[in-house]
Amino acid sequence: MLITAAGTARPAKVLVLGTGVAGLQAIGTAHRLGAVVSGYDVRPSSKTEVESLGATFIELTSVGSAAGDDGYARALTDDERQAQQAELIGHIARHDVVITTAQVPGRRPPLLLTEDAIKAMSAGSLVVDMGSGPLGGNVAGSAPGETIVTGNGVTVIGAANLAASMPTAASTAYARNVTSLLLHMVADGALAIDPSDDIQAGVVITHGGSVIHPATAALLVGQPAGGASQ
Repeated sequence: MLITAAGTARPAKVLVLGTGVAGLQAIGTAHRLGAVVSGYDVRPSSKTEVESLGATFIELTSVGSAAGDDGYARALTDDERQAQQAELIGHIARHDVVITTAQVPGRRPPLLLTEDAIKAMSAGSLVVDMGSGPLGGNVAGSAPGETIVTGNGVTVIGAANLAASMPTAASTAYARNVTSLLLHMVADGALAIDPSDDIQAGVVITHGGSVIHPATAALLVGQPAGGASQ
C-alpha cells in the first residue's frame, strides 16, 4: 500500500471481448494504465497471448473452440451463441469497462452484450463497441459513430472505423503492408507468382489462365470453399 491517494484507489476492471490485433492492443493499453484486465476469445490459442500481456483469460464452459481454418473465429451456431451470451453476463457485470472487438469477415459481428448484460452493469460503466459497423455490432443498441447512455447509466460508444480518425498513420500502415506484399511477390526485379506460397495463395485470384483462389473458385462454381475442384 502506497502512502498516497493513488495507492488507495481501486483500479478499474476492464474486460476485452475478442483478442485479435485490436483486442490485444486494448489489453496492453489498459494494463499499462493500471487496470485489472481480463480477456476472452472463442479461440483457445489466444490464451497465451492474453496472459503474456498481464491479463487473465476467461474460459467459458458453455462454448468450445470456435477457431476457423484461416486464423479468424468462425461464426457460432445459434445454440452456441445463446450459451455464450448467458455465461458472459456474469463476467460482464463485474467489470467497469468492456471493450468488444469481435468480427467475422464478411458477416454480421456476433452479439456479445445483450440488453440484459448491459442492464446488469453498474451505473457509470463504459462499453466500447469496436465491432460496430454497417452490418451491426457486438453490443445491443450500439450505433456506428454514436455515443449513447442507457437508462441504467451505462455509456455505450459505437467506435466505428477508428482508423479513419487518424488517416495519416492509417495510410502509412496500409502503404507499408501493400509495399511489403508486392516486394514479397517480386524476384530479381520481376513478378514471380508462386501458388505454393501461403501468403500469395491468399491474394492471387487467377494464374496461368485459371482461378486458383479457393474461395473465389468456390463462388464461381457454387460450392463450399472446401469442395471446389482445382
